[in-house]
Amino acid sequence: MHVFLETERLIFRRFTENDADALFELYDDPAVMKYLNGGRPADRTEIVTLDLPAFLGYYERFPGYGFWAVLEKSTGDFLGWFHFRPGPQDPPDEPELGYRLHRKAWGKGYGTEGSAALLAKGFTELGARRVTAGTMAVNQRSRRVMEKLGMTLVRTFFEDFHDPAPGSEHGEVEYAITREEWLAARGS
Repeated sequence: MHVFLETERLIFRRFTENDADALFELYDDPAVMKYLNGGRPADRTEIVTLDLPAFLGYYERFPGYGFWAVLEKSTGDFLGWFHFRPGPQDPPDEPELGYRLHRKAWGKGYGTEGSAALLAKGFTELGARRVTAGTMAVNQRSRRVMEKLGMTLVRTFFEDFHDPAPGSEHGEVEYAITREEWLAARGS
């Protein structure tokens, strides 16, 4: 197991080709996917042919960035994933932070704990200058995590989706925090 990062309760490791079943179970939960695709059933073929190869490709192309399987330290259970990587049009020092967690992991502070650890690693080790995160405007739980991290709302915007999820008519939100803001919040 290639461990990327550990927190008090979480282990972040690289994905492997053997993670298809775990991803399928995560993506096949309508509650998990509510704010992503409206809760439609997962397509295992898409996970195997698109998602996993994309996840695996990040490790070689962008050292320190990518998608990380997250395990509960005390049980070894797969809880979901976090990503910390530049988007296709973003500069390498402006990664995007995101995560997708099983329902069993909701309400336990894992989203905040994992995101805070990735921010710290990004700003102290990876040379990140600014970190962004986004979600649907109606996803109050994810927005609250971003606010707890010290991120501020940058914009609300509207995308044209082929098959929009319910609530997308209220738009998407983008939050951000700079290295200077992050350091100031820690008194550094």
